[in-house]
Amino acid sequence: MVTTLADDPSVQRLDIDGVLGDPAIRVVVCCGSGGVGKTTTAAALALRAAEEHGRRTVVLTIDPARRLAQSLGLSELDNTPRQVHSVKAVNGGELHAMMLDMKRTFDEVVAAHTDPKRAEEIYVNPFYQAMSSTFAGTQEYMAMEKLGQLRARDEWDLVVVDTPPSRSALDFLDAPARLGRFLDGRMLRLLVAPARTGGRSVFTLVTASFGLFSKLMDKILGAQLITDLSGFVGALDSMFGGFRERSEQTYRVLQAPETAFLVVAVPEPDAIREADYFAGRLESERMPMAGLVLNRVHAPQTTAISAADATTASEEIRAGNPVAADVLLVHAGMMARAEREQAVTRVFTRSHPDVPVATIAAQPVDVHDIDGLREIGLALAVG
Repeated sequence: MVTTLADDPSVQRLDIDGVLGDPAIRVVVCCGSGGVGKTTTAAALALRAAEEHGRRTVVLTIDPARRLAQSLGLSELDNTPRQVHSVKAVNGGELHAMMLDMKRTFDEVVAAHTDPKRAEEIYVNPFYQAMSSTFAGTQEYMAMEKLGQLRARDEWDLVVVDTPPSRSALDFLDAPARLGRFLDGRMLRLLVAPARTGGRSVFTLVTASFGLFSKLMDKILGAQLITDLSGFVGALDSMFGGFRERSEQTYRVLQAPETAFLVVAVPEPDAIREADYFAGRLESERMPMAGLVLNRVHAPQTTAISAADATTASEEIRAGNPVAADVLLVHAGMMARAEREQAVTRVFTRSHPDVPVATIAAQPVDVHDIDGLREIGLALAVG
């Protein structure tokens, strides 16, 4: 017999409605490795917060597939929150949705922290154009920037964040700090530090002591890249310190009791391993983890017959009742899969016995509309 998570007394049940309905919780962050259903989970949570708990909610997605807009009945999503009018606002709640545009968000940061002339110099710089669109870590950094902006406006009872589809769940925490250090780093300052020789960049110096280094860097990076990078940093000089400071401010919000992290996973080894690592990291960083959302769980209709017993019975009755024998084999396969999923999941629950768990059964079809999101939200609330 398979003991399900719901039946296991050693596993705490996650009270999703307790999280969504708590007015002291202002930010919910759905995190996990790619492909585990973070976007759908975030949208379902935001919808339930608005409809069942009367909260003015905004969900921020970083999903490039634009599935959230379709599920919410919107023609498109962009960098500005759009109200979802199909919400049943019987409790006075509202739902707004947006999709992160990392370049536009970076442009907004530049516009807010420098003068218009300097901003235009930054916008047309080739290095900035590349970094704001494709640079490693920019998406995670701008997700943190946008979260900070939404929280600072104080217009929302609850902000639900769907974290970027990174290779590793930890990228959401690590990448902003790395990019912040790069943008505020000594090397970039060196590129434009006045050498007290007319204010030229160090890379334009031709002194005997620095000429070799300059030529080496030109060879490694390319003279045009050095020129673009130097121009970018020169235009950005008035913003030095701001990148790291804002990143640290948002990091403190993530550490505050007003934030609840939900780690989303599926019962597969790689996803559970990522969830295990992420839960440990949240604990070490003193970030409030509310629980684990285990998505796409397969549960047989009955667990009274084990896989082995069903297989044996199938062999015994096949000659006289082949249809029933096939049914038993199907059940055996479902039980075997459920047993594998339970074994994989217990890697997490044994490492983190104090972390409550909610499960979502595997759906027969992809969620593609608001009714499907409601069903997911209800499943989370009861399981």
